Parts: sequence; structure tokens; C-alpha cells
Amino acid sequence: MMDKTYIPEGEIAPTSQIGATIEALVATIEARRHVDPQLSYTRMLLDAPVEKLCKKVSEESLETCLAAKETEMLAALSTGEEQIDLSLDHLRYEAADVIYHLLVLMERFDILLDELAAELNARMREEERPQGAVLLHEEHIRRGK
Repeated sequence: MMDKTYIPEGEIAPTSQIGATIEALVATIEARRHVDPQLSYTRMLLDAPVEKLCKKVSEESLETCLAAKETEMLAALSTGEEQIDLSLDHLRYEAADVIYHLLVLMERFDILLDELAAELNARMREEERPQGAVLLHEEHIRRGK
């Protein structure tokens, strides 16, 4: 945990599969800072002008939206389970690309997963947040600034 976040006293932090996977991916991305940029796509992105990385996040976001629209269209047309399953596989693939590129962008600017989690937790009502969810200290809440 960093100085920006905290877990309310008496609460225990939750565990989850997606959390473990994303934490492992972040560790991999962080480790790629130290490899030859000729051998690592991630390192190349970390070193590239920020516009290139932002373009990748934008492209992957658009591809995810297009995959979602395709899935919706196939479902509306009742084209068959196999086509819909293929489309859902594509949607999942594109969503993973968005998350990967977003995590690379966060690594570039040293934004920790706990900070992202705290930002997401702050958007939920207290009764909706998981027990032990990390939160942002008030001085680090800067909505839209």
C-alpha cells in the first residue's frame, strides 16, 4: 500500500482470481522496463512517445466496442451459437488488450493497482464496496482535475 490509499481499520482486504492475474501482469510489465527494447513490445511501448501508447489504448478500446457491437448484432440475428461464441471469444480477447495497454500506460506513470482499485472503490456506495476495500485519502481525490 502507498501513502495515497488505506484499508479501513478492522477490515480485511479481499482476495480474488482476477486480482492475482492482474497483479502478476503488472509485475511482468514492470519487469519489462529492464529488458532490451528490441526484444520487448512492452518495453518499446514504455519508451515510446506517450502519444503512441495512448493511440494503442484508444485503438484497443475501439476494437473492443466493435466486437461488442458484432456480438450484439449476431445475437439479434440469431445466427447460431457457434458464431456468437466466436464473437464472444473475440470480445474477451479485445477486452484483454485494452486492459493490458491500460496497465502499460499506468506503469509508465507509476500509478499503482491499489490506487486504481481505490479510485474504483470510491465510485461505489459504502454498502456496495467489498469488505476491506482500499480507499483514497481525501487529499488524493481530484475528480476531473
